[in-house]
Amino acid sequence: MPTILITGGNRGIGRELVEQYAKDGWNVITTARDQTDIADLNRIENVRAHRLDVAEDNEIDRFVDELDDEPIDVFINNAGIYGPRTPKRDEWLELMNVNVIAPTLLAERLKDKVAASEQKKMAVVTSKMGSIADNGSGGSIPYRSSKAAVNAAWKSLALDYKDEGISAVMLHPGWVQTEMGGPNALIDTETSASGMREQIEETSLDNSGRFVDYAGNDIPW
Repeated sequence: MPTILITGGNRGIGRELVEQYAKDGWNVITTARDQTDIADLNRIENVRAHRLDVAEDNEIDRFVDELDDEPIDVFINNAGIYGPRTPKRDEWLELMNVNVIAPTLLAERLKDKVAASEQKKMAVVTSKMGSIADNGSGGSIPYRSSKAAVNAAWKSLALDYKDEGISAVMLHPGWVQTEMGGPNALIDTETSASGMREQIEETSLDNSGRFVDYAGNDIPW
């Protein structure tokens, strides 16, 4: 049974990914910050939920120490926030911490566990809004900049980790009907999660470092 780690599995796309992989028999490790959410996730067969605040280094250290020695076939960094729509220093810094620094540090800490697995894959849920070439409307400067930055960081990880046999992909989930996406979004969580799973399945060392949407369409940087 392969093992997958999905951060932020308590709601939205993360919850859908947890449920889909668990239903298909994967050993699912997931995270949340609230104990009620953790207890709820632990009721799902094949799921082990841990507390994790990705913005805190000591939390990341504790979480990694709690993990069993089993290899992690796939690591999906799903946890993220939208932040302020207009630039405000403290909130912008928090956004960069959660959306850029945390997933990259987690990837670094989990590298050996992923490298020891059979599948050796990492994925980060990013956004088309991080594409500089695609930005034709402006606005949402903090969020856009955080996603552009995580794309840059993970593109480097994809190159740096090739010698370890690890492949990585940057995934735009689409405009999804979640708390962040709102009720007018174009697709539901099931469609988004299923599509991203297909893209992770297709990820290999030959195409590592792609920036694609849930349907496999390339997104310009």
